[in-house]
Amino acid sequence: MDSASSDSSMARERYSPAPSTATSTGSTEAPTISMPGAYIADKEKTPDENSKLRTLMGILRKFIGVSDIASVRFSLPAQLLEPTPNLEYWNYLDRPETFISIGDSEDELGRMLAVLRFWFTKDLKYVKGKPCKPYNSTLGEFFRCNWEVEDSAPPILGEAKKVTATTSTDSTGRRVRVSYLTEQTSHHPPVSAFYVDCPAKGITARGFDQLSAKFTGTSIRVTPGAHNLGIFITVHSRDNEQYQLTHPAAHLGGLIRGSLSVTVADTCFITCPKTKIKVILHYQEESWLGKTQNRILGVIYTCDPQNDDRTRIKDVPEKDILARLEGCWTEQVYYTLIDSKESKLLVDLNPLFPIPKIVPPPTSQLPNESQRFWDAVTSAILNKQYGQATKLKQELEERQRVKAAERAERNEEWRPRFFEQAVTPDGKPELTEEGKKVLRGLQKEDWQLAESTVTGA
Repeated sequence: MDSASSDSSMARERYSPAPSTATSTGSTEAPTISMPGAYIADKEKTPDENSKLRTLMGILRKFIGVSDIASVRFSLPAQLLEPTPNLEYWNYLDRPETFISIGDSEDELGRMLAVLRFWFTKDLKYVKGKPCKPYNSTLGEFFRCNWEVEDSAPPILGEAKKVTATTSTDSTGRRVRVSYLTEQTSHHPPVSAFYVDCPAKGITARGFDQLSAKFTGTSIRVTPGAHNLGIFITVHSRDNEQYQLTHPAAHLGGLIRGSLSVTVADTCFITCPKTKIKVILHYQEESWLGKTQNRILGVIYTCDPQNDDRTRIKDVPEKDILARLEGCWTEQVYYTLIDSKESKLLVDLNPLFPIPKIVPPPTSQLPNESQRFWDAVTSAILNKQYGQATKLKQELEERQRVKAAERAERNEEWRPRFFEQAVTPDGKPELTEEGKKVLRGLQKEDWQLAESTVTGA
């Protein structure tokens, strides 16, 4: 993926605005570049990190046997936290150019392979960075940003048309704007809704993020929560072709030896009802001995997704198989078409790094916008004033508890500002008119937004 790797240097370059047909009507102050330090981190251990892990282990031991520590009310001291808001840290656009290219191929299988390329790049932060614990999001907190990427990811299979959905002009090599909005819609359980929009390429994504976590005594097992049904991608330029991508369980290990690492040993699925193509991805169990392999096996096949309940690769009939996948999900993944013996590179993660976000200037951020909301805590942590940071963090958490109690007294239900509901049965959040307005504003770099009349903290 040469064109993708050419963008890796962007992680360290200053942002320069992309050419746009939209006129900026927002603040004259320039937007800022943002990328959490944990995205690209020095993995060398320091004495300070060893001390943090010992403290964390002491806290976690209290939760052995608890079914879901993510839903338990407890507050970590500030020195154990990454100075990054959770809503900024947690997203799937580490390499947006793979996302905007999903609909390019004229071939249905080619588009599914493009979805898979996006899938393996969406979590680069865990491959290139270090596991960390961001701030817990507060109710009503939100984050918005843009990415600017070159539309140059090559087609994987078949002919491709790189055109803008809005003007039907050739978009090859042009810089494209991708906008992102996420809001904490529920506090108990903790759930956030997100929406990704790229009008130029006619593609969107949405979903709910919710995690369930259990401490086993030696590691933390993290699984999708009940409201997290995956990522839902819609390719509007392909007659609203939709893909559902479910999340596998992961393990955070290395707590005892003092070297945190993320491993995955589970099965997940990607399904497109319109093309009747489905993927089973199997992240293989790691051996107790030897180096971590991070091996992945997969199969792409045709089926009736509404009635297909197969969960194992070996259960898929050979006649239905279109291609097979194998490789290392932290390095290189290959695919082999069923009528060929030649394996082809799907994605090479080695030269890739997360691309920084473009966020509103500080003066245009609202009080409940993630970076501004946590600014004092972040500043204290960066200055190693951990006692002050913990105090400020606890004040914000207490403010949230007080407001929740006041709503309960009034028998008042919390309603998100940018999404219609806190959760939905189908896992697909719907934007409110204000949410749609925010995304339109982001596309124009119009950062102006009225302050929230009601806040959760």
